[in-house]
Amino acid sequence: MRAADVSNDTLRAGDPDGRLFNEDLAPAHPDDRNWNSYSLFSLWMNDAHNASNYTFAAALFIGTGTLMGMTPLAIVIGVLVATLIIFGACCASGYMGYETGAPYPVVSRITWGVWGANFPAAVRGIVAIAWYGIQTYLASISLELLLMRIIPGFGDLSASILGLRLSGWIAFLALSAIQLVIVWRGMEAVRHFQGMAGPIIWVIMIGLGVWMLSQAGWRFDWLANADGVTPGIGQQFYQIAVTVGLTVGTLATLMLNFSDFARYAPSAKSLVLGNVLGLPLNWTAFAMTSVLCSAAAIEVYGEAFHDPGELLSRIDNNIIFYVVSIGFIVATVGVNIVANFVSAAFDLSNINPKRISFRVGGIVAVVASILVTPWNLYGNPTAITYFLGSLGALLGPFFGILAIDYFWYKRHEIDLEDLYSPRPGGRYYYRGGLNMSAVMAFIPAAAVSLCVALLPIKALQSLASFSWFIAAPLGAVCYWGVMRGRGVRARVGSGGGG
Repeated sequence: MRAADVSNDTLRAGDPDGRLFNEDLAPAHPDDRNWNSYSLFSLWMNDAHNASNYTFAAALFIGTGTLMGMTPLAIVIGVLVATLIIFGACCASGYMGYETGAPYPVVSRITWGVWGANFPAAVRGIVAIAWYGIQTYLASISLELLLMRIIPGFGDLSASILGLRLSGWIAFLALSAIQLVIVWRGMEAVRHFQGMAGPIIWVIMIGLGVWMLSQAGWRFDWLANADGVTPGIGQQFYQIAVTVGLTVGTLATLMLNFSDFARYAPSAKSLVLGNVLGLPLNWTAFAMTSVLCSAAAIEVYGEAFHDPGELLSRIDNNIIFYVVSIGFIVATVGVNIVANFVSAAFDLSNINPKRISFRVGGIVAVVASILVTPWNLYGNPTAITYFLGSLGALLGPFFGILAIDYFWYKRHEIDLEDLYSPRPGGRYYYRGGLNMSAVMAFIPAAAVSLCVALLPIKALQSLASFSWFIAAPLGAVCYWGVMRGRGVRARVGSGGGG
């Protein structure tokens, strides 16, 4: 059943107490489907062009430990392979949103049950809130530096509160307020903002790359690392593989909830085209630009910077500084709204649709992101490493279980009325609103992938970067095993059982 075949009045009547339905969680109807290929391409531009992704690519070039001394060419190849994988996953999850018109927490009800879906939604929401805070903090660094140059004495606000300077607090809270205003105006405002910001940011990044290269005398070696050494072929292949694993794990969040945006796509073709332009082409080009700037910084300043804030602080050309600072701020606001804010708001709304709207969920996300003091989280490399590892480990099984259930067992046959109905006899009510098949599949898959990602065992640590690749297929296999054990078989043209 498609979204166009059922009205919101029908869904509202099936849930008079508002336990599963509100206007924000309702399926997108034809008039809402105006996120064309350019809108989705802009989404990926905003998601790629930000301080944390610059830091990620630059850190691979500078390197530590097993990632010591990746060459620019190896980084570009690794990111390209990763984004091709992400492209396939986002087309799959996006197609669920396109067909049903529903956001991720509602789509999850198909597999987890109308009440059980709160579990994956809550996990995804917690991850989104944490990353929202980190991204806001990274953008606030650029804003703080910008204000220090514009306002004499702003840098004197050095009193520390919970580990952050007062000037940093001002910048952080200001950006939080700006993002809340954009999301408060709804998904159309989000679409217009990213449509404007994406190309502007690209122009700024290309300009920064050209300027840095000109300052470096146009010296750039694709085959040498930050130390001027070309690693052995075997080491480079391993580093490329690690880059693929880390990149996919970093985007595990958006791969899972891409239906939040794809639900507004006017056609499946626009969904695929937007992802092609925005992922393998756009993401790879941004990684190349980031590494190029880091390599040029070695020639100009004698060292490479993995933190764009440090690079900005060294730029003595005021015009370049102001333009690039504003670009990083806009870019990080864009990715935060796309990858974190929207998801958190929908996930929180799903917990209690009657009392928590999309807007209220946004407010809760902002407050929670402040309480976690993201600057302390980001400043702890061990915490970040474990956070990223557990991120892929937990979200991987969610993706694998949902994908095999939707495409193999349900065969795209979805009953929208039951998806929003708390009625015990509904198709997605299962047992008490929870699908125990999903639970039984998730537990072993999550346990194995968490061990791989987090246990300090040398044999496992070499696999930690590939936690998502272990977790997602393992979740699908475990779900298949549970369903097979229960005697449930997928039939062509027919939905499976739960």
